[in-house]
Amino acid sequence: MPDIVSITDLTKTYGSGFQALKSVSLDIRAGEILALLGPNGAGKTTLISTVCGITRPTSGRVTVGGHDILDDYRAARRLIGLVPQEITLEPFERVINTVRFSRGLFGLGPDDAHVERVLRQLSLWDKKDSKVVELSGGMKRRVLIAKALSHEPRVLFLDEPTAGVDVELRKDMWRVVADLKADGVTIILTTHYIEEAEAIADRIGIIAKGEILLVEDKAALLKRMGQKQMVIELQSPVNAVPDGLGDFDLDLGPEGTLVYTYDTRANRTGITKLLSALSGAGLTLRDVQTRQSSLEDIFVNLVKEDAA
Repeated sequence: MPDIVSITDLTKTYGSGFQALKSVSLDIRAGEILALLGPNGAGKTTLISTVCGITRPTSGRVTVGGHDILDDYRAARRLIGLVPQEITLEPFERVINTVRFSRGLFGLGPDDAHVERVLRQLSLWDKKDSKVVELSGGMKRRVLIAKALSHEPRVLFLDEPTAGVDVELRKDMWRVVADLKADGVTIILTTHYIEEAEAIADRIGIIAKGEILLVEDKAALLKRMGQKQMVIELQSPVNAVPDGLGDFDLDLGPEGTLVYTYDTRANRTGITKLLSALSGAGLTLRDVQTRQSSLEDIFVNLVKEDAA
């Protein structure tokens, strides 16, 4: 897929001297879902705000659809939809008028057929005549997305789109994002919810202290960096790692189990040797389970390494 957003050596330094972005380079493919993970203060919102023209960069270059965000900002901004973290809606305006107004801000003429299509896609059509103040938090989030889609952008930025909503609404929002991708919209979302990135993203980007630590296809990242753990349940639970098994770097798990961590990329995992050693130590297995490291494990380890 061709790149629709290209970010090169982007920096942002505020008047106080704080450097929010440090030479960030990132290419975003057309039609993909890119999840940008990072702790509070990592630079996620600053990055989005800069690309969207809300914050002016200190240096570097950004293009959207080939248009420079500074030299050709009108054309670049026309391609972008932004859903901010904060719910910034006129509380006493009706839903359909809110979306129509946003379309007009981009100089586009009325198109009620498009507005209806967007509202139906977001399950808002039956709420079109409701005042914003009458909606639930989840529905207000949907209105924000409808506003962002009103001018038919090719790139949609979602800044913490499911913040403050319950699990059911969050998963419902994931379905909305998948539908938007199916319509050809490129989606970049920031999130604090690791499972959100793991569930819907094509690629994962991790940012910390204003720097991109990595960007990689989700499946490849999990395969490359993930480790597996083997949880060994014994016939007689133990309260310490048995003598003679120190070479295997075992950890004591819950309920007297033993946990063995191994690298799936290694030529030899050491499992056969470990099982033989367990038998030699007079330990009888009751059950063995394996589990793959999650994206959360990888994220936490990367951020820890960056902080060290």
